Amino acid sequence: MEILTGNELISGATVYLDGTGTWVEDIQAARLFSKDETAERDAALAATKAGGRVISLEIEEVSQDGGTIVPKRLRERIRAAGPTAPLTLHGQAYDRQHLGDDGHVSI
Repeated sequence: MEILTGNELISGATVYLDGTGTWVEDIQAARLFSKDETAERDAALAATKAGGRVISLEIEEVSQDGGTIVPKRLRERIRAAGPTAPLTLHGQAYDRQHLGDDGHVSI
């Protein structure tokens, strides 16, 4: 099984394509593509590239463990878990922007 992942251009958030064609931050909401759905997967990639909002697109192999999506590559498991270092700016904790309900961040 495979999922599509990338980074939202403005916020830098790791995002995953869900079943409705929306990019979301939760890997567990990602659409699972079977090996025989390459045409659908490739169409979604092409549409995303044309939009220019999500960059660094990748096809990630995943498995399911008890209904939980588990990336096969360590790199993707780390990306899905979030930052590995505290988010601070001048000693103050902060949180990066997240995708809004409309799928965008404020600028």
